[in-house]
Amino acid sequence: MLAKAKKLQAAMTKTQILADIAESTELTKKQVGSVFDALEGIIGRHIAKGSVGSCTVPGLLKIKTIQKPAQKAKKNVPNPFRPGELMDVKAKPASTRVKILPLKKLKDMV
Repeated sequence: MLAKAKKLQAAMTKTQILADIAESTELTKKQVGSVFDALEGIIGRHIAKGSVGSCTVPGLLKIKTIQKPAQKAKKNVPNPFRPGELMDVKAKPASTRVKILPLKKLKDMV
């Protein structure tokens, strides 16, 4: 079982994360690295264009894609930074965004 989480004073580097996981799971750093590579591949296949569009890392987070529709150009829109002035807004093409949502276990860690 994993050890009780202790507070950190600074963010861990990738090497430190791999070493910490390797130490607590009795795997080698190379094996832990290959697990992360496999996870990366799984997530990539789930959120790729024409695919499911969402992937869940059990207990931690859900990654999903959101389709943003194209926006038409607008003329004479009030400028939010200079009240009283009007401005033109350029058209924006449709795009796909990646959204990451925390799950219950992750929220409870805080």
